[in-house]
Amino acid sequence: MDVLPLFRDDFRVQLLVTCTGSSAFRAGLPELFAELELPVLPWEQARSTPVDLAVSASFGGQLHALQGKLSVLSHGVGYTKKLAIPRNGSREPTFGLSREWLLVDDKPFVDGLVLSHPEQLERLRRACPEAVRSAVLAGDPCFDRLLAAFPYRERFRRALGVRSGQRLVVLNSTWNPEGFFGNGGGEDVLPSLLPRLAAELPADEYRLAAILHPNIWYGHGPGQIRAWLDRARRAGLTLIDPVHAWRQALIAADVVLGDFGAVTYYAAALGLPVLLAAASQVRLDPDAPLAAFVRDAPRLDVHRLLREQIDEVLTGHRPLAEPAEFTTSAPGASARLLRQHFYQLMDLPEPEGPALLERLPLPAYDPPQRTAPLRVWTRVQGADVIIERSTGRPHRTDGNAHLAVHEDSLDPASLESADVITREGQPDDPRLGSPEAWTAEVLRRYPHCPVAAYVTGPHTCTVRVRDHGGFLLSAAPGSDADPAAYASSLAAWFAAGGSVPPGGSTLRVHVAGGVHPVAVAPSTG
Repeated sequence: MDVLPLFRDDFRVQLLVTCTGSSAFRAGLPELFAELELPVLPWEQARSTPVDLAVSASFGGQLHALQGKLSVLSHGVGYTKKLAIPRNGSREPTFGLSREWLLVDDKPFVDGLVLSHPEQLERLRRACPEAVRSAVLAGDPCFDRLLAAFPYRERFRRALGVRSGQRLVVLNSTWNPEGFFGNGGGEDVLPSLLPRLAAELPADEYRLAAILHPNIWYGHGPGQIRAWLDRARRAGLTLIDPVHAWRQALIAADVVLGDFGAVTYYAAALGLPVLLAAASQVRLDPDAPLAAFVRDAPRLDVHRLLREQIDEVLTGHRPLAEPAEFTTSAPGASARLLRQHFYQLMDLPEPEGPALLERLPLPAYDPPQRTAPLRVWTRVQGADVIIERSTGRPHRTDGNAHLAVHEDSLDPASLESADVITREGQPDDPRLGSPEAWTAEVLRRYPHCPVAAYVTGPHTCTVRVRDHGGFLLSAAPGSDADPAAYASSLAAWFAAGGSVPPGGSTLRVHVAGGVHPVAVAPSTG
């Protein structure tokens, strides 16, 4: 999909798509092909159809049976993993860089083996010298798209609802059993780690997202993944689209909790801090740069406090030179090199104009959908309110605590004991009535709850305080915290004896290392 734009505007070229059917992970492919809107050939028809060029991102299936020139690209960071082939018994050669994968009847069948770095060529020369003649150094189009989009990092962060002072923690897993989402190579850390992340990392200081390999998504089924991660999602974890949005989320990350997969290595190549939650090397070619990275990268220690480790890797981070160096020897040049390679195989002159890859699109706004109850710690000092929210018990004891519960909480009993009930929505949503009407309804329904807050936008909310009336909260220019945190701050302020004069007032909310002035005005509704 990365290289399809290299054929744009060329009326001489008709694009077709097929699938060899050799992988056990084929769910989701019909939808993907439908998005491409290209003619889809059944594999048997594709094998018998003469073509000028076949481009594959894998060695699976009977590629040697295709009727035309064949170019194969890596679908990860070069060729790094060992994978057995059915006819080879228990031996696990390096996928894409071994005789078992590159020869048929002892002869090379690939016309163009695309490599991203000369170190892969050296490993190829040692493992299968017969295939060296077909090797082409042409960079990494996936990484080039990451590099081209990196200047838009702040936009991608805003698309995920990452606020000022927040750190985006991205969980990443490859699909092998030893990966982060598998058993971690013997210690299955994920089930216990997810609730700890939500409990130990304050909600306003950390944003959580997960990039899972497509084989995880479609091998188990997206519905099953969402079911397994339901509690984590309710605590604020966002599951990133594994096809269309993973690169943008990776660029946006402050730190990646990953494993030995390509996405984690791409993160290191971008200069991002990485902690390995699964560091098995059993699947890796020991001579691949990825294996050296896994051996040396910092490890996540599940027996230590998570926040402490994340803060340590952030403050002590020094970008490694090797991942960026070995990911590609031609940064930014893959489009030019690949188009040249493809058109040479087709024996066609290249189109006029520069070869360009597609820019990464800006994803839709996707803030955290946090419906798990939050334990809120506050300390009020005049018009200043210091606040920290998390799903676990507050770590501080020198202030006051209350419970904030979203109206869509899975547990209705939590609403009965809530001190603040929240929800978000458009102010003119006909299903809910006006924010003033909704807040009044909530306080009638839950007589023990003193505060209801309707978040109407990224920087505004309507709050009703029992016995004090309604208020409109608006963040001052430059303020950028969750309006639900503003509502909890107002609740703490009133509980400490504060009041709002008829002309309004200003609270200074201290959260995520910043100070956020918030205008508080009496509501007329």
